[in-house]
Amino acid sequence: MSGEEFVPLSLTPLLIGTFAAIACALPGNFLVLRKQALIGDAISHVVLPGIVVAFLLTGAISTWPMMLGAAGAAVVAVVMIEAIRRLGQIEPGAAMGVVFTTMFAGGVLLLEQTDTSTVHLDVEHALYGNLESLIWLDATGWQSLLDVQALAGLPPELPRIALTMVGVILFTWLFWRPLKISTFDEGFARTIGIRTGVLGMALVITAAIAAVAAFDAVGSIIVIAMFICPPAAARMMTNRLETQIAWSVIFATVSAVFGYVLAGYGPLWLGGEDAVSAAGMIATISGLMLALTAVFGPCRTRSGAPSHA
Repeated sequence: MSGEEFVPLSLTPLLIGTFAAIACALPGNFLVLRKQALIGDAISHVVLPGIVVAFLLTGAISTWPMMLGAAGAAVVAVVMIEAIRRLGQIEPGAAMGVVFTTMFAGGVLLLEQTDTSTVHLDVEHALYGNLESLIWLDATGWQSLLDVQALAGLPPELPRIALTMVGVILFTWLFWRPLKISTFDEGFARTIGIRTGVLGMALVITAAIAAVAAFDAVGSIIVIAMFICPPAAARMMTNRLETQIAWSVIFATVSAVFGYVLAGYGPLWLGGEDAVSAAGMIATISGLMLALTAVFGPCRTRSGAPSHA
């Protein structure tokens, strides 16, 4: 594929998929180590009713109302999970399961009962996103990267997920030490003055922001996969947290790039005529990577959290 074809048709979907994967994988490392990986699953499901309610209130698909609706739903879900866990004295996984299945089912029912035929909002879009359609129509080739007018026509999902990824990186960098200490030894973290409850909520909110920003473009399938598979695969490769973070970014990037390429060209190479879902293929590649590291990874037989020394 020449630059005249690659830049407008494939560059922005590849970047959006990669940025979304990294933004979800970074907080996913801490969620996996804290045995809270299902929080990413829960958040990716509960944003649906928030998006639908935002559409019902505004009557149109618009970025900020959708983001606010999804963020509101994520916050409500986090509060409900914590309330159910505390009041019902049940394990966090059970509380998450109750909340995210109930809210996602409510969102699906709202979609089914709402006329969304004139806009790109349906159950399939919620699951798989619209990654393939996020093309850069104003681009004519690599020179468009230096063309101000062409850059103004970039899909709005690209700068949004790019800013989100930068924000997640900054959060991880700024709170690296307290995150690391509280993840490995919460009791010790409390004794040295770290407010573990507030920090844990901040981590969940950061994960929620990443999930909300990624949801519209890539759907819940990729969001769920990227929160869990790259961090879990990275855990099989090392016993050091810093190295695990690096491996998770590599796995997330490789999954996004190879998944997108295989979705578009894999069926053609095998004699098929139609491409397959990019979101589904990206999630499949990330799952295969996790399976390979579980079998061949150097740290696959060891248990516990990585070293924070």
